[in-house]
Amino acid sequence: MRKLPVYLLLDTSGSMHGEPIEAVRNGIQTLVSALRQDPHALESAYLSVITFAETAAQVVPLTELAQFQMPALNASGTTSMGAALLLLAERVQQEVAKTTVDQKGDWKPIVFMMTDGASTDDLSAGIAAIKAAKIGALIACAAGPAADTTELQRITDSVVKLDTTDSNTIRAFFKWVSASIATTSQKVDLNKKEAAGLLDLPPPPPEINVVV
Repeated sequence: MRKLPVYLLLDTSGSMHGEPIEAVRNGIQTLVSALRQDPHALESAYLSVITFAETAAQVVPLTELAQFQMPALNASGTTSMGAALLLLAERVQQEVAKTTVDQKGDWKPIVFMMTDGASTDDLSAGIAAIKAAKIGALIACAAGPAADTTELQRITDSVVKLDTTDSNTIRAFFKWVSASIATTSQKVDLNKKEAAGLLDLPPPPPEINVVV
């Protein structure tokens, strides 16, 4: 069975403390619950969570939905976004099966990244690693007024913005992520069509503004 790998890259720096990080926790739980009700997603989607603050860490390796366990998420420290991109590229290399002469590999991963600020480390090496990795779609979300959309546009040409980081807005983002994963899992299952960007995903709700 070809997996549809999904990576969540989540900013857990100090500015996410309080309502934002709580909303992210609830958002992931809602996302997983919804996808477990979807037969296409349950069969093909695998989920990983990478956090970035003082350092980047994969807190959940690529896991099938039925086995996914919610990680502990705590907000503190700086915003090592470059390190998160390097770690993402490394984990894709390790966890996503490649196509060989004998078998089809996994589908190209889809990545959803959320940050409420700007990177506190160098992005150059991470961006180069991501460009070299075989990724289908990378959606970067700038959450709140302090998030740097210009920086995110260096990483990907699919950038969205949330005006605030309150619980309702973040919940809307994760509901859209859930719908996007469900749609993509159905497309790869029925049409063998991978997601390459925002145009392949459901239209975002009013809380989510498309930047590019």
